[in-house]
Amino acid sequence: MVPPTENSSQAYDEHSIQLIEGLDAVRKRPGMYIGGTGPEGLHHLVWEIVDNAVDEAAAGFANLIEVTLHKDRSVEVTDNGRGIPTGVKDGKRTALEYVFTELHAGGKFGSGAYSASGGLHGVGASVVNALSTKLIVEVDRDGQTQRLSFSERKPGRFGPNGGFKATSQLEVVKKIPPKRTGTRVRFWPDNEIFDPEAQIEYGQVRDHVAQVCFLVPGLKVRLHDKRGSEAREPEEFVAKGGLSDYVDFLSIGEAVSEIVTIFGSGTFVEKVPVDGKMTDVTRPCQVGVALRWVKGYDTTLVSFVNTIPTREGGTHVAGFERAMTKVVNDVLLSSTKKLAKLAKQGKDRAEKSDVQEGLVAAVKVTFAEPQFKGQTKGELGTPAVQNIVYEAVRDGLTNWIEGGGRKTHVTAVRDKIAQAVLNRVSAKQTLDAKRKAANLGSTGMPDKLADCRTHGLGSELLLVEGDSAAGPAKAGRNSEYMAVLPLRGKVVNAGKSNLKQVIENAEAQALITAIGAGSGRDFKIEDARYGRIIILCDADVDGSHIRCLLLTLIYHYLRPMLEEGRVFAAQPPLYTVKVGDQKFHAYSDDDKERLTVELCTGTNRKRENLQWVRFKGLGEMDVDELAESCLDPETRILRRITMEDAFVAKEAGEMFEVLMGSDVAKRRQFLLDNSSLVDLESLDV
Repeated sequence: MVPPTENSSQAYDEHSIQLIEGLDAVRKRPGMYIGGTGPEGLHHLVWEIVDNAVDEAAAGFANLIEVTLHKDRSVEVTDNGRGIPTGVKDGKRTALEYVFTELHAGGKFGSGAYSASGGLHGVGASVVNALSTKLIVEVDRDGQTQRLSFSERKPGRFGPNGGFKATSQLEVVKKIPPKRTGTRVRFWPDNEIFDPEAQIEYGQVRDHVAQVCFLVPGLKVRLHDKRGSEAREPEEFVAKGGLSDYVDFLSIGEAVSEIVTIFGSGTFVEKVPVDGKMTDVTRPCQVGVALRWVKGYDTTLVSFVNTIPTREGGTHVAGFERAMTKVVNDVLLSSTKKLAKLAKQGKDRAEKSDVQEGLVAAVKVTFAEPQFKGQTKGELGTPAVQNIVYEAVRDGLTNWIEGGGRKTHVTAVRDKIAQAVLNRVSAKQTLDAKRKAANLGSTGMPDKLADCRTHGLGSELLLVEGDSAAGPAKAGRNSEYMAVLPLRGKVVNAGKSNLKQVIENAEAQALITAIGAGSGRDFKIEDARYGRIIILCDADVDGSHIRCLLLTLIYHYLRPMLEEGRVFAAQPPLYTVKVGDQKFHAYSDDDKERLTVELCTGTNRKRENLQWVRFKGLGEMDVDELAESCLDPETRILRRITMEDAFVAKEAGEMFEVLMGSDVAKRRQFLLDNSSLVDLESLDV
């Protein structure tokens, strides 16, 4: 390789080094500060301002927060805390201006204004300003309301006609009672920074503010949505029971145990710079945990540092999980008769998945200057917190098991976890046997799989409902890269079944084996034999049920396929009509009506002369019709299935179980509870 010359554009010298100062760094690399420019990043702006207000409440200086979503896409957050300081700092600019224009400027460094807050970064408010076209902050403090506005990140004030004058001087809006304090921040996100489809979702904001109330007992949050043609009714959230109320709120299904609350504390020493020198500082750390077990197999574990949710966990979660597994094995399951046979084989120890089967838990730690991995604060990195949480949970859970809790509840949890161990060991044995049997076969693949010749990212696995549709699908596919797996009968409900039951279900096992990348935590997407999973089901109730069950199975056991957007649902037409040599497809009754109007408008054609054919199922289509509507990449319509669709499918699957399952009593009760057509007084119930 020839090195570049001095005049080459590739020259690397002192002129190549760039210094990006202030808020420009945020605009150049927004992902470093808010995680991206999609919906997640846009919502992160809201969280930054809301969490600043929550810190005031957690410190005991505020009890009311209001969040307003305006029609002009701006967001306003108001609190009745102390109000951001407005005095002049260092004889230059006001503290208020510093907070919104300088990175790492705030009241959360050291132990002055906040003993424990959301984080030590001090970039939240300034990042919101950096990524907004306009921001207005008003502070109620010292008997007056003062305002500072920002246009394109520059401080100043807006005139009555919309003009903007750059200045660092605060605008006095009005006089107020001396005891009234608070802060109002309204910002307009910069549309040029964020993706065009990104928008503030009411549901996400609602969930966030509701969660905040559980973390700061007694805090009241009002949420206003003034967007749309008709504004929503304001919602108000308040909780007094803290984490216990939150666990109760998160619990779905019948409870196995009471809610166990654990509190503890500890200290740790860390080195921090003080006056330019690294100095040992002792940090107190408070631990709060609430947990219970419910019937079912899903785990719900939420964690927080001060008032910040840590969706990716961190050292506090690691300490919690380690303590739970340790205590369950050494105390709860010690000498359990149910596991006596496994004990002889050395297989009676519960794993983390066994302990957390059906567990609903909330873990919160409170301490000053937490260290996060990344500005988005998704994962706690302070190492010493792990042992503090471990010791608190170990002692608290042991006390509950050994006498602090109701004996019947402790016994129920013991039976549940012991059964989870038995199911896991049994499922592993069953799976090993099936794998061994498969390896003895000619291909190791399910007999009913019509495989393709080429595998990898460009290939597709078509999951077809029933044998009647499998025939046309096999005939109409491109066998070079399309494989067909017919499903005979209902797939097991993976949301309500344990691993053993899933493994023993023929349809579930066929799908997992065909994909060939393992299942659950052992699933490796790079080993997947197919690049896409495409679900082909009839457009009726049974088809919807099967689709829900398949999505629930994929969510629990093949989740990376969902997360990477590699699961699709074919959209077969519900109606078809032939006009001359052309065929037209309708995918709903409304679509059929729209097409009918289009085909009859401006012609002599009459509605009654259109011979619409309704497909009752995929099996009624001939090869060409199925190929055109579901198989041919040029003409078919596929809908990408997301994680949110999987959550909806999971809930729908549970409703199908009620309405179509074998439990007649549960279905009868549901109809009585929900049908407005039933006259309860006229029924002999």
